[in-house]
Amino acid sequence: MGISRQCASKWVNRYRRVGEVGLLDRPSVPHRQPRATPPGVVARIEQWRRARKWSARRIATELHAQGVAIAVRTVSRHLAHLGLNQRRFLDPSGENNRAPRPIVARWPGHMIHLDVKKVGRIPEGGGWRVHGRGSDHHRTTRRAKTAGARTGYVYLHSAVDGFSRLAYTEALPDEKAATAIGFTHRARAFFAHHGITHVHRIVTDNGACYKAKDFATALRGARHQRITPYIPRHNGKVERYNRILAEEFLYARVWTSERQRSQALAVWNVHYNYHRPHTAAGNQPPASRLHTGVTNVNASYS
Repeated sequence: MGISRQCASKWVNRYRRVGEVGLLDRPSVPHRQPRATPPGVVARIEQWRRARKWSARRIATELHAQGVAIAVRTVSRHLAHLGLNQRRFLDPSGENNRAPRPIVARWPGHMIHLDVKKVGRIPEGGGWRVHGRGSDHHRTTRRAKTAGARTGYVYLHSAVDGFSRLAYTEALPDEKAATAIGFTHRARAFFAHHGITHVHRIVTDNGACYKAKDFATALRGARHQRITPYIPRHNGKVERYNRILAEEFLYARVWTSERQRSQALAVWNVHYNYHRPHTAAGNQPPASRLHTGVTNVNASYS
């Protein structure tokens, strides 16, 4: 049966002592736990969580103030054991949960959203979308990758004005801090050309390129606001733009080289800003919300 003699002996002795009840599964919790959290403290943790909806860190702080030394991780473990570790578990109907506040840009330049989208680089001659999976070209490309000649990635840096949804995108080789800083300067020149000369707030995620100290040189008086970790909704305008970029440009047609796609990106930017209707702009192009009279849509910002 795949068990040891000692295990069989243990079960036989339990059966001889208490009968079939002794064959039931038993918890693996030790009989004695001298360092376990006292039941009274666990009861306080549950009471504060249910009544005041405090976080684990707040509960640990309050317990420390009352002379109870307990770690935040220990409080989190007890909340998970009680089934109260997530806010929605306190009120499954959501009646008392706070509704998320809308993130509204009040004027052009109020909030500029930045983000980077990582996409695979297209090999010369096209990838599997052109030749099909299992084709000779596809197998040759895979053998080259196995040998170390990797195709690599392209990083699409994008900036979106939260008020008008005017967007600016560049295909760059990496997402280092210096690259992000250079892109931000060029994006600000693009927005300035469209009348957005003052940027009040720059919103980014918590990527390493935006957390670098040198990124402050690209702010030029603007406030840098990083979103709450793991809540991309706070940067939702540029996240939605990335989805539009993927659906209507990146995978909307077949590309035969990375150069072809990069050159077409500039054309698609003009289409998005000046021709494509956007629901946030009343089914008008994003540039229509600026009223700046810009006519030279092919201006350079390098």
